[in-house]
Amino acid sequence: MSAVIENLQAVHFYRPDYHVKTPAMRSPEYVQMSTAAAITLGLVPGKMHRTDCTHCLNLLVTYSEGCRANCAYCGLARHREESRDYADRNFIRVDWPTARYDEVIARVKAGQDRGRFQRMCISMITHPESNDDTFVMLDTWVREVPEVPVSILSNPTTLEKADLERMKRMGADIFTVALDAVTPEIFDRTRGKGVDSPHKWDRYWQTLEWAAEVYGPERFGAHLICGMGETEREMLEVCQRIKDLGGHNHMFAFFPERGSLMEDWPAVDRGQWRRVQLARFIIDYAGGHVSRMRFDEQGRVVDFGLTEAGGSRSADRLRQAVPDLRLSRQGRRAGFRLQPALRRFHADRHPVVSIRAQAQGRAAGARSAGRPEGSRGRVVILNSPGERISPLDGPISKSAGRLPACLIQISPQELFH
Repeated sequence: MSAVIENLQAVHFYRPDYHVKTPAMRSPEYVQMSTAAAITLGLVPGKMHRTDCTHCLNLLVTYSEGCRANCAYCGLARHREESRDYADRNFIRVDWPTARYDEVIARVKAGQDRGRFQRMCISMITHPESNDDTFVMLDTWVREVPEVPVSILSNPTTLEKADLERMKRMGADIFTVALDAVTPEIFDRTRGKGVDSPHKWDRYWQTLEWAAEVYGPERFGAHLICGMGETEREMLEVCQRIKDLGGHNHMFAFFPERGSLMEDWPAVDRGQWRRVQLARFIIDYAGGHVSRMRFDEQGRVVDFGLTEAGGSRSADRLRQAVPDLRLSRQGRRAGFRLQPALRRFHADRHPVVSIRAQAQGRAAGARSAGRPEGSRGRVVILNSPGERISPLDGPISKSAGRLPACLIQISPQELFH
């Protein structure tokens, strides 16, 4: 390994800079990487909040012509080409610097990520060369870095079922579709003919069904963006459909990308985001089902559907999915008292209080009526539909703040009251 490090040449590395001419860089020789990946490789100085690295090396195929799709919310969309060269465009609100692919591989082999990358993901775009270059990059990575598994973030518009089968044969073990929009109308308005873009709702779902067949359960999934005009019910019905196919749901909160067609669209309501996160977690990991959840006339979640009859089974699944989950019960009430959950999420008391307030629809800094800021806090109450109960109280300790963002200390019955 030391010989590899000694022979490693300086990276041909480009950070977005609007004051210089953008060099010509094309895949498969060059790739863009997320800022988090560049920090983990030591190519960009910086720190990530509550963690020191990312465990996935996210790589994006790149061309001077850019992506030929025109998604209304995307930083890489075609409509931005008049204002910025492709390699200079921010994506998901961060820069994506560019480096030679062989040098990225050499640095990973040399251990410059300090063994922290547990997976590499190739992200495709809508471009005539994207398919072929993805195959080249996949073949090179599997040959050179076989110990780090590969995922594909696909472009269904240019792929056929045979392409999915070929990717799996070549070594990709997870396949993901960025569905993003969860209704045909929103999809068409933001990704399809409504914005002169080539993507089609039916094609994306066909690709998800191919992925279920080719990759099998737990080896495929979809990206969904919360807050583009859908109701909570519509979002969760799509989560359930993907779960029923055998896949996972990867959820993102909409936040307007500067320079995109939706730059003036408001960010997702925080209360909506918190409720959908919890409901999605229950569907994916705790045996819940959208048909047992209840919604108000605006499609907002008012009951997560974990009844007394099914509570013990759901609790068992929650305990398996989330370490150190504790169940507390009082009479007929089934409540989940959340202890240290995911060790990578270390919220101190103030973010947890803010998250609770957001789920309740209160301002983040507001206090609950009759509850002074201090030592007492809520636990999640998952009760039978229609049963009126009071929230259980419990101490908010430092450890109790270690929650994944989807598991919020809040009673479903109190979300809107």
